[in-house]
Amino acid sequence: MTITKETVIGDILRIAPQAAPIFMGIGMHCLGCPASQGETVEQACAVHNVDVEDLLAKVNALIGK
Repeated sequence: MTITKETVIGDILRIAPQAAPIFMGIGMHCLGCPASQGETVEQACAVHNVDVEDLLAKVNALIGK
C-alpha cells in the first residue's frame, strides 16, 4: 500500500502501527482520539505545520520495509 495525502491516519495505523512514532514526532500525541483517526495525512500536516511530502516519504519508507 502506498500512503498518499488523502490516506486517513486511522487507516495507516491499522495497517502499520509501527508508523505511530512518526506521527507522534510531528506533534500528533493523541493518535487514539476520533479527530486524529479521521484526519487525512494532508490535514494532519496542515494542522501541525509539517511538509506533507517529507512525512509521506518517511511513512512510505517505513511501510515498504
